[in-house]
Amino acid sequence: MTDIIVASGNPVKVNATRAGFTQMFPDEPLTVTGQAYPSGVAAQPMGDEETRAGALNRAQAARTAHPAAAYTVGIEGGCTLHPDDGMSVYAWVVVLNHTGQMGHSKTGTFYLPREVADLVRGGMELGDADDIVFGRSNSKQQTGSVGLLTGDVLTRETYYLHAVVLALIPFKNPAFTFPPA
Repeated sequence: MTDIIVASGNPVKVNATRAGFTQMFPDEPLTVTGQAYPSGVAAQPMGDEETRAGALNRAQAARTAHPAAAYTVGIEGGCTLHPDDGMSVYAWVVVLNHTGQMGHSKTGTFYLPREVADLVRGGMELGDADDIVFGRSNSKQQTGSVGLLTGDVLTRETYYLHAVVLALIPFKNPAFTFPPA
């Protein structure tokens, strides 16, 4: 049984991780557990560097707490402010195995509507800003910004899924050497 710890209590992140591992290792029996760990970065990370650091910090904290786990996974969503006054959104995924090998990947990127971006720019977390603008409650544990803006063509879970799969490439291909983060 492959034991996977997702460094989050958010069911969206746990489900995306389960789906990614199942797709990449279909014959491997899995247990996937979510448990929150601190990111060590701002509640709403800004920029690639801070966002990626948050995902890595979460995966490392889970690794420290669960040294026997086969894998630990950190997923961190972030935003970037652009000179055109726009704001883009994405997430980083970091996977660590029991030997310390790392896989990492980033989701696709999309722009937020100004109404949401202005609230985030003012210091609000993206999920809270979405809830206000779209009249929702706890959207970050449901379809998220991407689901709200695409009419659920992509949900937050399917959005993370591709990055989880891509972060697993080094583990699917152990004969090759991949650089660390």
